[in-house]
Amino acid sequence: MSHSLGIVIESLVALLLLITIAYCMLLNSRLKRLKADEHSLKATIAELITATEIAERAIGGLKHTVRDVNENLGDQLTAAAQISQQLKKQLAEGDNIVRRLSRIAIAARPGGEPEPEPEFEPAASKVPPRTLAAAAQAFSERRRANGLAA
Repeated sequence: MSHSLGIVIESLVALLLLITIAYCMLLNSRLKRLKADEHSLKATIAELITATEIAERAIGGLKHTVRDVNENLGDQLTAAAQISQQLKKQLAEGDNIVRRLSRIAIAARPGGEPEPEPEFEPAASKVPPRTLAAAAQAFSERRRANGLAA
């Protein structure tokens, strides 16, 4: 019986060794797949790092461009505001000149009394252009007669 017990124990150990070898082969194949996955994962990570660096450079360029555009736009807005103010002043002066010319033209009419000036008269007066031109001509002749240049 001691002989057969030794053989049973030895055969049980051999069976366990065979199971261990089979399990090691299974683990080896799984490790090989894991290593292959690791290499592909490393390649993917390297591509992601490269793409991130490119995106960071692009974002930096965009920030620089936005800063430049913002500065230029601010300068252009300031210049536009100044030009707008100048145009408003020039329009007001033009309206004043047209009013004065229309008063001169009305005063230059033969036998006509000057009409009272309305409270607000648009820049394009209702006086005909020929009348305005004649009044301006008369005004300049009067100035020259007094020794002043028009």
